[in-house]
Amino acid sequence: MAQNDIMIVDDQPANLSLLEEMLVRQGHEVRSFPLGRLALEAAMKNPPDLILLDINMPEMNGYEVCERLRSTSELSDIPVIFLSVLSETKDKVRAFRSGGVDYISKPFQFEEVYARVETHLKLHELRGELKDQNERLEEAVAARTRELAEANQRLIILDRSKNEFLSLISHEFRTPLNGLLGVSELVLDGMSSTARNQELQEMYAQSRRRILSILDDALLLTQIDVSGELLTSAPVSLDAALGRAIEKTAEFAESRRVALSPLLADSGPDLVLGDEGLLVRAFHALLETAVKFSEEGQSVRLSRDVLSESTAVVIESHGRTIPGPALPKFFDLFSIGEASTPGRDLGLGPPVAYRILSLFAASVSVANLDPSGIRLTILLKNARGG
Repeated sequence: MAQNDIMIVDDQPANLSLLEEMLVRQGHEVRSFPLGRLALEAAMKNPPDLILLDINMPEMNGYEVCERLRSTSELSDIPVIFLSVLSETKDKVRAFRSGGVDYISKPFQFEEVYARVETHLKLHELRGELKDQNERLEEAVAARTRELAEANQRLIILDRSKNEFLSLISHEFRTPLNGLLGVSELVLDGMSSTARNQELQEMYAQSRRRILSILDDALLLTQIDVSGELLTSAPVSLDAALGRAIEKTAEFAESRRVALSPLLADSGPDLVLGDEGLLVRAFHALLETAVKFSEEGQSVRLSRDVLSESTAVVIESHGRTIPGPALPKFFDLFSIGEASTPGRDLGLGPPVAYRILSLFAASVSVANLDPSGIRLTILLKNARGG
């Protein structure tokens, strides 16, 4: 049996002796005091595990002693059991209001006293253990919070440095690149018109376009990372955005000898949530992707279907398919080379489109067609009232 320190406060020596003898016999250390003032002084020096407290005492009654205990931070958690001849309900209520945890009426039976003492000692022990656990948990949480805050701060610094670096690279590349491209155009324009030179000019045009596209896409991805959460959605005419994207893709499709079929749309409203400029950018990237998976002489087909809460835009190409292992990673930024087809490097188009659409709670998925080709399915949220 665990040995506990119990304090008895009673102005009757007979009660003190009887209780002390009984509790010592049960293996407890006992300290007895005839006055509340003396008990408080002793408790401040060495707080007990439990106090048995009489109510009617000279100088300071039990209620006052208990209130003093509860108002002293070092002693406020000590359980106090009142022992008193007062048996009226109002006396018991006052005892509990002053901070007591239990009340035993005199004359008492020791079995009752012992049972209640053991119960409250156990509860006090459990509360102490719980308090210690909570303090350790709070310390662990605080330490972990500090670690996470420090790690997050490092990530913010690294992310800011990465974004600033990408923005700087994109800007700094353009200055010498514009000079390089300008000189190249002058040289190519001055060359004689032969089949070989025409081939070189087409290669130059494709390379120029690809370099500028990669720079633009990289800068856009950086801007989305930095301030994408600040963008707000607004109603956008889907047909208008698709029309602009088709116009922007027309020259590229013609260079690949691929046709863009007119948009097939069902009747009904066409307002969706997004930003028109960014949606045009996403549709343009996906249309170019479809062109790259098309054989010469084939067409890229577009259709629009208005659903209850969203609108589906489907883009289909015919010619090439995506390797099976690359399908789940088609829109991953670091997997752009895995879905490439011979002579058809995808660049940053698919991940850029995916990131743009994600800003507006929209989505895009890809699937292979049988016998050959791909289908891009875009789901956009309908604007309210649209």
